[in-house]
Amino acid sequence: MNEATEVKANAERHGALASPVPPPGAAADWTVPQHWDDLTDEDHWVWDTLFARQKTMLHDRAVREFEESVEVLHLSRPGIPNFEELNQKLGARTGWKVVAVPGLVPDDVFFEHLRNRRFPAGNFIRKASQLDYLEEPDVFHDVFGHVPLLAQPAVADFMEELGHLGEQAMAIGQLHRVARLYWYTVEFGLALESGKPRIYGAGILSSFGESHYSLESAKPHRLAFDLKRVLRTRYRTDAFQQSYFVIDRFDDALRLVRENDFASLCKELDGVPDIDPWVADTDELLAA
Repeated sequence: MNEATEVKANAERHGALASPVPPPGAAADWTVPQHWDDLTDEDHWVWDTLFARQKTMLHDRAVREFEESVEVLHLSRPGIPNFEELNQKLGARTGWKVVAVPGLVPDDVFFEHLRNRRFPAGNFIRKASQLDYLEEPDVFHDVFGHVPLLAQPAVADFMEELGHLGEQAMAIGQLHRVARLYWYTVEFGLALESGKPRIYGAGILSSFGESHYSLESAKPHRLAFDLKRVLRTRYRTDAFQQSYFVIDRFDDALRLVRENDFASLCKELDGVPDIDPWVADTDELLAA
């Protein structure tokens, strides 16, 4: 993928292509009411259908903290969660809350929410005809994929740290580095558990096909997590991943970003070639 393509991919994921002006009905921070009472029977059916098949698929594939948090937050109740009720449980655990937004938000708005322990979630859900794929993140991806692990203190702290890194990255022109870190951890991260890779990234947790592919397909690379390598590695948004980075424990990501000076790392990597996601040396690959 060339640089222009990646810039577009990063923009689509992090909201750089979003309008700088909030849409009608949205507050200055792009939040909107969830309008839970306006959700239809079909909306709730789509959530329940996706939830049932993902929960079955993820058994023994997701990190155990994910399954524990699903129960702690009572996400297994039928229907799309009411954010007001969900936030009472999540806030009591880690001080985070879910805020409804109408779609992708600008980068500065997104990272400001993270810095303040607010996770933006779409106030819409895909149609029944779109069960397997939706280009823009909806409430199922955002809440089922992201929110359970926000009940875990290490992940809650890491997500807040990413909010601060995003602000710093925009100031020094290094947003693409934070985008890669976010992509290969929060969205598509794997972690070792009992010696085997397990899923903690929301993009995998909310995807029926990639839940299997990420762990069991022989096609993608599974690489030992190295922060500099992650910051150099491009990614794609339009297909299953070609490389996954496997951290020793999913909460080690917080330690790594706190132990390293982000600005210094970026300066060190200036002029160092980026790496395409389908490229990997043999000694980087984890044993099957």
